[in-house]
Amino acid sequence: MIEGVYRAATGLAGPLIRLYLAHRRRRGKEDPRRFGERLGQPGLPRLPGPLVWIHAASVGESLSVLPLVERLRRRGLGVLLTTGTVTSARMVGDRLPEGAVHQYLPVDRLPYVTAFLDHWRPDLVLWTESDFWPNLLFEARRRDLPLVLIQGRISPRSFARWRRLPRLIGRMLGGFDLCLAQTEADADRLRQLGGGDVRCLGNLKYTVPPLPAAPDELARLVAAIGDRPVWLAASTHPGEEEIVAETHRRLAPRFPGLLTLIVPRHPARGPDIARKLAALGLSVAMRSAGETPRAGTAIHLGDTMGELGLFYRLAGIVLMGKSLAVGGGQNPFEPARLGCAVLFGPRMENFPEMTAQMVAAGAALEVADGTALTEALAGLLADPARLAGMRAAAAAWAEAEAEVLDSVEAALAPLLAAAEARHARP
Repeated sequence: MIEGVYRAATGLAGPLIRLYLAHRRRRGKEDPRRFGERLGQPGLPRLPGPLVWIHAASVGESLSVLPLVERLRRRGLGVLLTTGTVTSARMVGDRLPEGAVHQYLPVDRLPYVTAFLDHWRPDLVLWTESDFWPNLLFEARRRDLPLVLIQGRISPRSFARWRRLPRLIGRMLGGFDLCLAQTEADADRLRQLGGGDVRCLGNLKYTVPPLPAAPDELARLVAAIGDRPVWLAASTHPGEEEIVAETHRRLAPRFPGLLTLIVPRHPARGPDIARKLAALGLSVAMRSAGETPRAGTAIHLGDTMGELGLFYRLAGIVLMGKSLAVGGGQNPFEPARLGCAVLFGPRMENFPEMTAQMVAAGAALEVADGTALTEALAGLLADPARLAGMRAAAAAWAEAEAEVLDSVEAALAPLLAAAEARHARP
């Protein structure tokens, strides 16, 4: 019943969906060259042999499954990775191995969904986190496709919302043969909402290799910075750059030559951020303009895409954005993987277990506000031995957590073997 109601509603909403997609195209949120993929029209031929379809909503999710994609390719399985954003398509496009391809996820209308599945005919579907689309999941189950939820995550807010739609979420989660949750709390919420075989094996984000950096560019910036004290505010959101700027102003007299690096979550905000910082009397060098930090530069603004790995390597101390002025938090595992001491604000709701583990391991510190941030940074910058110990703890913790992939592959083994057998030839 609930399935039919949803299909009818999305069918009748066709004209409105088209208008919405056109609006997104005008705003640059859809890829005009590959827009047909959003309507279920394939942009590539189907890969030969057994095919695993992995859906990862956006950048973080898609990067977290890349190690799993590598494992599947070693077994000889083809991989179709779908995402829903232009940014994620750019990020994973050059990182997929041969035999793995990217497509945009079709919009969740039945004609688009059936066209997509008719063309790609996956043998196994791996769905990440909580980006649930009923038509896609119902149609995959109707075709008897094995379904596995990996990286399953249900935040407390999402849990409260889904409890108002118990039949819909119950039907979707009940269609998964296996649900692999990120944390025990996620596993418990998945069970309450209707998940069947629910297990917690860990977080695949722990298996992601260190973010890359161009060696020549890294060497150039290291030479330009020299022995100046330096720290980084990563993936910042509106309101946080002002906190970072004030922290720099307080610390600069105590640490001559201090250089603050800021990498906004959305690089398009770069010019606006630069204007605000300049209005505060701070000298800014913009990466997007090809500017290099010089002796008098206070802030180096990394307003470019895909270069966080470069900036993590430049700074031994990293503040995670989206944790002070706004809530949710950004992934603290990435800087820890590169041996950075990690600071974050009190609003890291997206990573509660991870942040607790990092604090317990001596890899991270929580700061309540801008004043606490200033004090924490001052303590680390003034005590090189303490900073080195915290960086070593972060690297050791990240390395120890990177064994999740073996457990996930073992859990998937029966379904992978079945997919391979369906294409075996005598």
